[in-house]
Amino acid sequence: MATTTFETLQSLEPALSVRQVLGLERVLAGEPEVVAGADRLDRPVRWVHVAEAPDVGVMLSGGEMVLTTGVLLAGDEGKQTEYIQSLHRAEAAAVVLGLGRAFPAPPEVMRRAAERCGLPLVVLHRPFPFAELTEEVQSRLVRRKFAAVSLSEAVRTALTGLITAGAPLQRLLDEVAQHSGCPVVVTNLAHRVLATAGERSAVDDVLRDWERIARQAGGAAGDGWIRADLGGRGERWGWIVLCGHRGDTATGRLLADRAAEALVLHRMLGGGSAHTWEEQSAQSLLTDLVSGVVPARQLLPRARAAGLPVNRRTFVPLVVRDTEPAGLDRMLRLLGLPGIVAELADDATAVLLSLPRDQDAEALAAHFAARLRTESGQARTVVAAADPRTAWDDVPAGLREAQHVADAVADSSAALDLPAVVRLRDVHLRGLVRLLRDDPHVQSFAERELDGLLCPSDDDLLSVLRTYLATGRNKSRTAQLHHVSRPALYRRLEAIQGRLGVDLDDFEQAASVHIALLAHDAQQG
Repeated sequence: MATTTFETLQSLEPALSVRQVLGLERVLAGEPEVVAGADRLDRPVRWVHVAEAPDVGVMLSGGEMVLTTGVLLAGDEGKQTEYIQSLHRAEAAAVVLGLGRAFPAPPEVMRRAAERCGLPLVVLHRPFPFAELTEEVQSRLVRRKFAAVSLSEAVRTALTGLITAGAPLQRLLDEVAQHSGCPVVVTNLAHRVLATAGERSAVDDVLRDWERIARQAGGAAGDGWIRADLGGRGERWGWIVLCGHRGDTATGRLLADRAAEALVLHRMLGGGSAHTWEEQSAQSLLTDLVSGVVPARQLLPRARAAGLPVNRRTFVPLVVRDTEPAGLDRMLRLLGLPGIVAELADDATAVLLSLPRDQDAEALAAHFAARLRTESGQARTVVAAADPRTAWDDVPAGLREAQHVADAVADSSAALDLPAVVRLRDVHLRGLVRLLRDDPHVQSFAERELDGLLCPSDDDLLSVLRTYLATGRNKSRTAQLHHVSRPALYRRLEAIQGRLGVDLDDFEQAASVHIALLAHDAQQG
């Protein structure tokens, strides 16, 4: 688990840099000049200490900016050199020398020693009350510490409240992104992206070349990349990464640690979902692809970051009904087929295969379906498929087509006669109607043809009509299925024809009503 707030603050106190201190208005009044270590001005200043003793180094713990007039060093070059070296050994952030009676000009010996050690040496050309500088810096540091603690506790409280309310993972990450002001990414140990949050364009920029920059960033906090471990009981299973955090590093690490604590707890409690984070990631991606709300090209970075091969591939969109996603995922691993699996609505599961272009996509899809039937023991398991796509932009249409085929098969009474991999050409008129069900012209046609039977009180007549047409206008079979006598069925058929104003013995009129009924059923789901 992540460290506590107190432990984190002890090791990562929010600090000002030497450069920031020198830029303060009170310091600028003293006309500061950096005479050594100009390339080290981004060192953090943990505290400001006024000291004249030559052996001040033994009293420091690192990160201090030491202020001195050098009164006890004047005239002794050996002491001056030793003074700088002792500050270097104590890992002081910088030394500020007020010019005056002891040193009317920057001392060359101290300058050379500081340059050798890489210790910033700053001289003040105008008299300057050190007390004002210490007061200014200490108050700023204290305010930053308390601001960091306050932010940490605010984030912890907000995330705990969301977890208690059963919020999904995405809601927690949105909260973290809001506080951090940068993209947030959750990955597994293989650097595969499981979830993201933040401004969409910024997230896409991060994911565009995710694998390279993720490995390059490692655990370092360079350029605002801050990473915290996800895991517990001695086992790590992922990371949360703040990508490009613009605040100071310490505050970013506090945020990352608080977020990591919350995500671990969220996962331990089940996260308000029966699915793993990996499954939720695949479901989010495929759902967005199917819906078409987000253009496919914008989803490409997410697919690549999720570990799906996308360069020079053949994509095979599949939809399987009444089969658990976990079983389909196991089948992909068993056959060594790259792809992602996600549960859609209505007991349908989407599978997107990503195959090298030199492989026979249709043969592999058939092999997958055959093995699925064998392993599941369900001889009627049907895999609906769209034709293979070689362009990523065509994948959403392919997934929707496979879903239409699966819907058509679910309503078909001839599933036993269908091949293991069913395509649009195998479901004939029912498939075409399913594919066109959202077309306004088709919707208008269905309403017009069935207008006389669309009241709820007419459901029984509509059911008789559906059976009569599905059985090829077989009156005996229809009467048998509805448990009515032949005369009773004739009366109902007469009522139907009267309501619709059609002659069901006329093939063209019966076909028109049948198509309208298929369209109506498809629109009703």
